[in-house]
Amino acid sequence: GPDQWYKNYPTAKGLHQSPIEINNKDVHYDRSLLPWFASYDPGAAKTILNNGKTCRVVFDDSFDRSVLRGGPLPGVYRLRQLHFHWGSSDDHGSEHVVNGVRYAGELHLLHWNPKYSNYLDAVRRKDGIAVLAIFLQVGKTPNPEMKRILEEINAIKTKGKEVPFRNFDPSILFPKSHDYWTYHGSFTTPPCEECITWIILREPIVVSSDQMAKLRSLSKNAENEPDLPLVDNWRPTQPRYFRMVSASF
Repeated sequence: GPDQWYKNYPTAKGLHQSPIEINNKDVHYDRSLLPWFASYDPGAAKTILNNGKTCRVVFDDSFDRSVLRGGPLPGVYRLRQLHFHWGSSDDHGSEHVVNGVRYAGELHLLHWNPKYSNYLDAVRRKDGIAVLAIFLQVGKTPNPEMKRILEEINAIKTKGKEVPFRNFDPSILFPKSHDYWTYHGSFTTPPCEECITWIILREPIVVSSDQMAKLRSLSKNAENEPDLPLVDNWRPTQPRYFRMVSASF
């Protein structure tokens, strides 16, 4: 499990690990933080897949086609993929925790800094990656924007399944408020490289319990293996140490 990762991936015990708990008392309002902007080309969406760890949508990142900029970022970052983290029930599943609250899920939109020659190079740099994180909160009504993604779940039921996923603009998933927290952290999966500028949106998006159940219907195993529900793909919170969490609000 996650508490053993450091044996194979020493970085997992580093001082800049993610996720963390965000507590109002530790957060610093930074008036110099700018608004962030995403301009995504729906034509950049390529495929949706089940890699045995999450449901992922992959985008064309061969040029500055879908980008995130502003906020705490030093330049433009290219969208590479989005994926979800969720629990085995609606009362947990998010990776970041806010004032003791763990949401039902967390959506990550992963971008890389094209001043580096490629994605693998960016992952090795402190300012290489930017992740926009959005909490999923269970409410009474289904989220109409999530429908596109969830419609494909049956086609990618088992590990290794991948199908075309065209003409999708992930900015339809954004909440109304663009208020955010930001800090420097890491990937939440091995090798846990410490290269991420996190932009965590304060306002969650509301999804239904049925929609969360749809994600849980995925399998960790391949088609010819026993069905093993893909659940609880979140990493526990890591020590914040001396890091500052800044807020735009």
